[in-house]
Amino acid sequence: MRKNHLKPIAAVTGCLALAATLSACGGSSAASDEKVVTVYSADGLKGENGDGWYDKVFKDFEKKTGIKVKYVEGGSGEMVQRAVREKSNTQADVLVTLPPFIQQADSKGLLAAYAPAGSDKVDGADKASDSKWTSVVNNYFGFIYNKKELKSAPTTWEELLDGKFKNKIQYSTPGVAGDGTAVLIKAMHDFGGKEPAMAYLKKLQANNVGPSASTGKLAPKVDKGELLAANGDVQMNFAQSKDMPNLGVWFPAKQGGKSTTFALPYAAGLVNKAPHTANGKKLLDFMLSEQAQKDVSAVGGGFSARKDVEATDANAIELAKLMDGVEVFEPDWSDIGTNLDGYVSAWKSATGS
Repeated sequence: MRKNHLKPIAAVTGCLALAATLSACGGSSAASDEKVVTVYSADGLKGENGDGWYDKVFKDFEKKTGIKVKYVEGGSGEMVQRAVREKSNTQADVLVTLPPFIQQADSKGLLAAYAPAGSDKVDGADKASDSKWTSVVNNYFGFIYNKKELKSAPTTWEELLDGKFKNKIQYSTPGVAGDGTAVLIKAMHDFGGKEPAMAYLKKLQANNVGPSASTGKLAPKVDKGELLAANGDVQMNFAQSKDMPNLGVWFPAKQGGKSTTFALPYAAGLVNKAPHTANGKKLLDFMLSEQAQKDVSAVGGGFSARKDVEATDANAIELAKLMDGVEVFEPDWSDIGTNLDGYVSAWKSATGS
């Protein structure tokens, strides 16, 4: 989320990496019973200091099953593109991205139907009707600001046009980053359509530093005051704020309107023709287990994907307070999936990007 800065990370002991290394470690040529599982994921769930939700889940999973997790991280769009390139020699077992990229992955034939244990407790809007993907961590789109430089959070989109934000605002690339694409989705909702949204983003370009390959890299810039505002998402930014004291989360409103957001979950699917299908299924089951879902807020700063898991930890209470009064709308993902290229093209034309 964020999400195009490709950086492989050894989440757990064992060899990791890019395509060549994956082949050396086994890859698609490995026996199906090899004790490994490869995850391609959007960033945000792995902690900067090894203390994120993925860190705990992968460690607990390996301890319980003996299966090592190989982890490759990048933007939602980049992970899908990479999986497409590897269709003739599949490397990933599990794919985790934000919408609309999980739907895009499905449309490209990358996902196999599998309903993980516990998926019956996930809301219907947060999973595919044909079991091709299921949300494992719920999340919401948002913006961040520097609490030290700004006495109070901005409240409207229009405020970002002010001269004080000149070269002090940045958002990640629509069409490539999940959160960058979310900027378009929210702007079109708040301004009432594509044309007025693009007209606004054209004006905003006067203050915009330029496209960013990674949403996750914007938070440190905001915390240091290099930027005053940027896009992000609640889970990632809430987790980052533990180490970045100047980071605040806010939700833009159209002038005269309400603050809005929409669900932007981390959705996971079993990769079609995966080299370790059985292990991929086990990991998906584990991600949706009751304990892992309780850890979503306590460890990861996110929202459980299961309706029956009621988090009462300190993070959950703080997150609920953060979301209080924010209107949550539901995007038309079918329309976005079909017309995404056109929306991105319109954005490029409007902003000269």
